Amino acid sequence: MIGFEQSTTEAHRPRLGSPWVYFAATYAITWGFWVSAIALDVSFDTAIGTVLLLVGLAGPAVAGIALVYLVYGERGRVDFWNRVKQVRRVGVRWFLVILAVPVGVTIVAAIADILLGGPGVEFGEAVTGFPLPTLPTLFISTLPPLLEELGWRGYALDRLQMDWSALNASLLLGVVWAAWHLPLFFIRGSFHYEVVGFLTVGFWLFNIGVVALSVIFTWVYNHTARSIIGIILLHGWVGRVKLENEAFDFGHRHSEVERLIL
Repeated sequence: MIGFEQSTTEAHRPRLGSPWVYFAATYAITWGFWVSAIALDVSFDTAIGTVLLLVGLAGPAVAGIALVYLVYGERGRVDFWNRVKQVRRVGVRWFLVILAVPVGVTIVAAIADILLGGPGVEFGEAVTGFPLPTLPTLFISTLPPLLEELGWRGYALDRLQMDWSALNASLLLGVVWAAWHLPLFFIRGSFHYEVVGFLTVGFWLFNIGVVALSVIFTWVYNHTARSIIGIILLHGWVGRVKLENEAFDFGHRHSEVERLIL
C-alpha cells in the first residue's frame, strides 16, 4: 500500500509488524485496567473507576503509536502524523459524507419507528431543560475517537489491508474492535452495563453495529488518503449524534434500529 515505509530491521522481525501483535498489545493494556475495575468491583461513576476507564481507553492509541515507531522508518512515522494533522486530506465531499452518515442513520431509524407505530422523535428533558449537566458527558464522548482511532484505523487497518481486501480487513477489525468492549458489560456505571446488558438483544445489536461501523470507517478512510483525522471526526460525530439522540425521548424500536448501526 502506498505511503508505507517499514524500518530496515522489520525484515528481521516480521512478527512485530503483524496486526495480531497490535491486537494483543491493545487488549493487554485496555483489559488490564478494565478487568481490574471488575476485580475491584468499582464503578465508572467513581474517581478510581474513571481513571481505570480512561487509561484503559488509551490502549489502542498507546499500542498503535508504539508500533508505528517500532515498525516504520522515518518516512512512515512522518506519514502517520501527517495523516493525523492534515485535514485537507478529507476534502469537502468526504467531509459532507462524514456529517451525513450518522444523521442519515438517525433519520432512517426515526422513520422506521414511526412506521412501526412509535412516536419517532420527541424532545426530552435534557433538551428542553438546562443543558449544563450534559456537558461532562459531552466532553467524555470526545475522548474515545482520539484514543481509539490512532490505533484501530491509524495503525491496524493499514497492516490488515496489506494482506486482506478492504472488506475482509474491515470485518476482521470490526470483530476485534467489538470484542475489545467486552469488559464494559461487567462494569457498573458504564453504558454497556447499565443500558445494554450482557447477552441481551441490545448486546448483539451493539456488536453487529460496531462491525458495520468498521466497514463504513474503512470506506471513508480509503477515500480520504488514509486520513486519521477524518476517521476521528467521523467517530466523534457518530458519538455526538448518539449523545444528542439520548437527549430525546426516542421510541424503543427506534433505539434498537439506531443501536444496530450506531
